Amino acid sequence: MAVTIPFVRTFDFAYGRSDRASPLIRRVVARNPGPFTFTGTGTYIVGQGEVAVIDPGPDLPEHLDALMAAIAGERVRAILTTHTHIDHSPLARPLAERTGATVYGRAEPGQETGFEEANERGFRPDVQVLDGETIDGPGWTLQVLATPGHASNHICFALLEENALFSGDHVMGWSTTVVSPPDGDMTAYLQSLDVVAARNFDVIWPTHGPPVREVAPFLAAYRAHRLDRERQILEQLHAGRRRIGEMVPVMYAGVDPRLHPAAAHSVLAHLIRLVRIGAVETEGEPGLASEYRATA
Repeated sequence: MAVTIPFVRTFDFAYGRSDRASPLIRRVVARNPGPFTFTGTGTYIVGQGEVAVIDPGPDLPEHLDALMAAIAGERVRAILTTHTHIDHSPLARPLAERTGATVYGRAEPGQETGFEEANERGFRPDVQVLDGETIDGPGWTLQVLATPGHASNHICFALLEENALFSGDHVMGWSTTVVSPPDGDMTAYLQSLDVVAARNFDVIWPTHGPPVREVAPFLAAYRAHRLDRERQILEQLHAGRRRIGEMVPVMYAGVDPRLHPAAAHSVLAHLIRLVRIGAVETEGEPGLASEYRATA
């Protein structure tokens, strides 16, 4: 039986409006809705007076104007990026130029994602952050958590004062996360989920969509869903469907067909992992067009 994830898909927002999300957090949603971004990129402002901005989002002039209005009269101490997909990092540099803030994050990895969720080419932060580092301001402390998987350079930020996590695309309340080789890696993704689960956060704030407040059961279902996908893949192989193009329409029959190319990359990520652990065989390197066989 397929695993049911307790998705959260409704929340109150208006494009360009600054909403109070918690005592230390405000959110402004960019007008870039889509199959990968849900209602759009949620940019977070942390603190009061001297603030951090997390995932400034796509390079949209109206979103930059909305952020500038939200922080009017305040100093932006830091701009933080969870990763370099084009719905997360491109506005970092324009916002830094307007505010004089330092940009923190990790450089664009130089590998294609293989579908629409492309990287911002050539992105380099002012400061390359390391796992466990902290960036702080008056009344707030953000700790870096390395969470590769969705992207090799993906990081999350823990707000220590509220035991909260800004999860970027690593965990999303409205949907599962796409893991797309060659930059995405399913083994790394599952390991990163375990890192997040071990921290026992009270709330998770994804960049897209509403927060996750029942964190432990949500993460357990999120992880179980991934392992169930691998069970489904093995079932497909035993049923004689040996290519990804044959599996996806069956496995994702209820999913928006626009997401099937991304689903194919997630299936490939699972197959790469299954080949590594010896559960599946293929000739040569695993690929979208490869033929696969279950070993048992």
